[in-house]
Amino acid sequence: MVKQSKNKYNSPKYRFVVRISNKKVVCQIIYSEIIGDKVICHADSSELSNHGVKVGFKNYAACYSTGLLCARRLLTKYGLAEKYTGIGDDEANGEINTTEVDGKKFFVSEVDDDKNPFRAALDVGIQRVTLGNRVMGCVKGAVDGGLDIPHSEKKFPGYDSDAKTFDASVHSERIYAQHISDYMEELDEEEVAKLFSDYVAEGVEADDVREMWEEAHKSIRSNPAPAAKKSFDASKLKKFKRDVKHTYEVRKANREAKKQAIYDAKAAAKAEAEASSEEEEDDEEDE
Repeated sequence: MVKQSKNKYNSPKYRFVVRISNKKVVCQIIYSEIIGDKVICHADSSELSNHGVKVGFKNYAACYSTGLLCARRLLTKYGLAEKYTGIGDDEANGEINTTEVDGKKFFVSEVDDDKNPFRAALDVGIQRVTLGNRVMGCVKGAVDGGLDIPHSEKKFPGYDSDAKTFDASVHSERIYAQHISDYMEELDEEEVAKLFSDYVAEGVEADDVREMWEEAHKSIRSNPAPAAKKSFDASKLKKFKRDVKHTYEVRKANREAKKQAIYDAKAAAKAEAEASSEEEEDDEEDE
């Protein structure tokens, strides 16, 4: 995955790294050096909130959108966004687009005469890529965004391993989270409130799911740049005031004062105990 031919003259070999955690999806473009890996582009599903996505930051649709965001951000960075637009503003149909030039296969719809597409190898780490795995959603999003990532339809939703056929419409529905919308329609209101509490809290109904992801794709293509970081305001920090450092004489006086206070407290307690015992003896004599 990182081994490069010697006649490439120290040109890096890029990897499309996909990691899915319990909270979000992360897509990165990385190349390796002797001192370690270097990240040239990063995108995660938490950024989808800037593009109108309110819920569902871990499902297949989120993986697709995160891959799309990473691809458009990278191509914009290197000036290839106009040359390789992927599927453009068209809807994702779930199909695979390939082009062969001089006996070499590229996973893009068209190849520019001046510059080849940006190629990266898929890196999924220790995760097993099974049929319909969400990792392939990231791959499809990146490819539809204009990246050249070698893959096949055998791991996409809609592929029948027995009949060796691929139904692209099933894959397209998964890209727009149609399976979530259909499931929400099958449930009653109480079950929806229980299983899709986040959707209910954000006011996202079954009919709004597909439209939400369609608008997210358009927003990503129009502006894939990361949101500006908020400036650091030092005035809001809690100010800490260090105590004045006392001299040896002051510390000695404080120590003696504490000792004297302890002695006085013990003496007062002893005197109180003696007084109470004397009162008890007087009461016994009177009886």
